[in-house]
Amino acid sequence: MKIISDIQDLRDQLRGQNRAVFVPTMGNLHEGHLSLMRLARQHGDPVIASIFVNRLQFGPNEDFDKYPRTFDADVEKLEKEGVYVLFAPTENDLYPEPQEYRVEPPQNLGKILEGEFRPGFFQGVCTVVLKLFSCVQPKVAVFGKKDYQQLMVIRQMCRQLALPVDIVPAETVRAEDGLALSSRNGYLSTEERSEAVQLIQTLKEIQEKVLQGKLTPSDIFKIEQDACIKLSTRGWVPDYVSVRKRHDLLSANDADLSSNEPLVVLAAAKLGKTRLIDNLEI
Repeated sequence: MKIISDIQDLRDQLRGQNRAVFVPTMGNLHEGHLSLMRLARQHGDPVIASIFVNRLQFGPNEDFDKYPRTFDADVEKLEKEGVYVLFAPTENDLYPEPQEYRVEPPQNLGKILEGEFRPGFFQGVCTVVLKLFSCVQPKVAVFGKKDYQQLMVIRQMCRQLALPVDIVPAETVRAEDGLALSSRNGYLSTEERSEAVQLIQTLKEIQEKVLQGKLTPSDIFKIEQDACIKLSTRGWVPDYVSVRKRHDLLSANDADLSSNEPLVVLAAAKLGKTRLIDNLEI
């Protein structure tokens, strides 16, 4: 595996590779990331990975400086997965001057849910992903469904900007008890790790209630509120638990609910100092 940090060196290395598949990451790789590499291999060749902790998507009080960086271990894992090139730019490589041009997603998608509680997050994500796509110029890129809204934002960006990149979604990889794998799980204490499974359990309970019978938007609202109260009583600090339409992440109205519109329930909550997100399609 070649490790490249310079953009021009990367382009020289990949010249003529018109079936390249790209998996962007922020490092601290776990089995969820590695499953993306394996899925990527099914959609083209060669597989290109990147590791870059993107300052633009972190808010002023978020964990940019503390975000776990495990580069040597990451390299070893990627080599075992047969990755062809690891693009590992420094901040100076990717942002040699202030990144004044930014990509702003539409408000109806970029400023709800995660966008509401993490202002500027999706602008930072879109900007770095567009720049990484420009550097790598892949045919296909793979993103995990754990970051459900992020996947939708990136897919819509590619469509509206006519980027020649096919976005392939990957199912969420979970621990045996159901907790979605995440680099931030490493922040959890032993007690918090045991409690963390309650997030997916809460989503499963909501999924079951929604599937049981015909509901109104008011019923959905009460289910969401009850879930937040339940998590709060267990020591969580919920940002949101929300049932939305899969195709646009807007709330479902009576017509949507009566026509069995495909739904997804999404949640974000803090457990101690760790913020966890998850989702479950209904």
